[in-house]
Amino acid sequence: MQWIIFMLLLFISSMEMLTQNRWKKQASAGLLENCTGCVLCSEDNGCITCHHRLFLLIWRDGIRQYGMCVHTCPPGYFGVRGLEVNRCTKCRSPSCESCFSRDFCMKCKDKFYLYKGQCFRQCPPGTAAQPGTRECQETCEPGPWSEWSACTHESRTCGCKWGVETRVREVPEAAREEGTACPALLETRRCRMKKHCPGGEHGTA
Repeated sequence: MQWIIFMLLLFISSMEMLTQNRWKKQASAGLLENCTGCVLCSEDNGCITCHHRLFLLIWRDGIRQYGMCVHTCPPGYFGVRGLEVNRCTKCRSPSCESCFSRDFCMKCKDKFYLYKGQCFRQCPPGTAAQPGTRECQETCEPGPWSEWSACTHESRTCGCKWGVETRVREVPEAAREEGTACPALLETRRCRMKKHCPGGEHGTA
């Protein structure tokens, strides 16, 4: 009877050891899969430090934190190289797809427009949306029109029936420097000239 009990206990013990070994192998396989590129890796939290050229990407799932070593940071993150570890840092704005630094966006997500490193659903006043680039371009607001010039034809102010007169308006220096698209800065219109010059001479503009 005792011999039967002993054999039964030995069988149960062997099954437990077999189960534990199988679980350890599965855990080790999963750990290796999640620790690609790691120098140090935690079974619970994944990568802790990465090889020199890789970036450490950390994300949260509820209260748990996980690490992964990546060659390139994913959308919404930018890479920061450090002496000890290179990290993927999240862009501050959730509407930013890629950023140069935490607060300076380089590309916005769909339905947003980029203007001076920030993302907007509607472009700020003084700018216009560019659907092709998804950016806000500053609009040019020229100054007032000048008075119409004298009516001339080939630099003459008389001696012809019809001529042309022009007017212009200036663009602020800041708008010229930024290369913004401006509306018409010069206008011309047809005008009637004096057919005969006083004294029979041709006048000049």
